[in-house]
Amino acid sequence: MTGIEIFNYTDLYKEQVADLIVHIQQKEFNVPIDLEAQPDLKEISKFYQGGNGNFWVAVHNNLVIGTIALLDIGNMQGALRKMFVHAGYRGKPFKAGQLLLNELLQWARQQKFNEIFLGTTEKFIAAQRFYEKNGFTEIKKERLPGSFPVMRVDVKFYRYDLTIEHPDIHLN
Repeated sequence: MTGIEIFNYTDLYKEQVADLIVHIQQKEFNVPIDLEAQPDLKEISKFYQGGNGNFWVAVHNNLVIGTIALLDIGNMQGALRKMFVHAGYRGKPFKAGQLLLNELLQWARQQKFNEIFLGTTEKFIAAQRFYEKNGFTEIKKERLPGSFPVMRVDVKFYRYDLTIEHPDIHLN
């Protein structure tokens, strides 16, 4: 038991979510982006929790230590967004990223999504390996649906097919 709980986002977490994400972007990966350039973080409920989308937080000892979002982009498709985990909670023993992704995939299946797409920067090498290990396949940008919100920093793109069986993800 890791003591990590996954919750649907509420504005109670707004400040902690923004602080976590911007800190990881700027301090860990030197991505030149600030809160002002991410208006979705100012209105998370409105931006992500519409349609069949959602936004989750991973909480440990009352602190937000991870986030993940599923943006409903129509046509039974979703965009995985805002997956960030505090460095101290990545991998073993906490596996916060895996807990968050499992929650998103379970939700997506319940909402009858067929595909999930994501974009990431070249700097997030560990994240790329994580997505690949979890059944995401790299695709060319041209294969993204027209409704997918491409971020200017994204250079690698992935697709997850929910219509096929994937091996169960185990946390052991």
